[in-house]
Amino acid sequence: MAAAAAARASFVALARRRLFPAAGGLRFPASPGAAAGLGASPGAVHPWPAFQSHSSQSTSAQERVLPKTSLTSPPWPKIILPDPKEETRHHREVLQRVNELIAAGQYGRLFAVVHFASRQWKVTDGDLILIENTLEAKCGERIRMEKVLLVGADDFTLIGKPLLGLDLVRVEATIIEKTESWPRVYMKFKKRKNFRKKKIFIRPQTVLRINTVEIAPSLS
Repeated sequence: MAAAAAARASFVALARRRLFPAAGGLRFPASPGAAAGLGASPGAVHPWPAFQSHSSQSTSAQERVLPKTSLTSPPWPKIILPDPKEETRHHREVLQRVNELIAAGQYGRLFAVVHFASRQWKVTDGDLILIENTLEAKCGERIRMEKVLLVGADDFTLIGKPLLGLDLVRVEATIIEKTESWPRVYMKFKKRKNFRKKKIFIRPQTVLRINTVEIAPSLS
């Protein structure tokens, strides 16, 4: 019996060394219950403060290693508003320079962006535009385009919000011709169904010539 028990103990020890080769060197920290007095020695040191400091150090290291993306910082740059006094002074200087150019007539050829017949047109003196619409005015009559979004020259541009004032810009045009567009044929056909449908569209057209693009002699 004693020989059998000794053989069994040696076999168990050998199996433990085979399965857990480093078990003899492992040191597990004491559990909170053991630190409270359940089998812990009075002079045992609690291991959790060291673990917490190690985790905080690893977190800061990860923050340093993480690449800079739109998630780590805002994707838009920091907006710095200009000084109101400096902006007012700059606006006054620009306005004075533009008034000097207008008074001397050295601004060159003017162009404008107008809203007419449900579209926007970039026009200048002498341009011809074709609109697919009919107007009440007759051929040869002169009209004024009141919806002016923008007017510009070589050295300056005036932009409306959304329109420029009627006392600031004047764009006039003359009706040259009233005609019709080429017929547009739309056909629908189904084979072996004896089905055929045909539509012809003819739209009215008006040709305008831009006469003048004028600007006020002084900007307020």
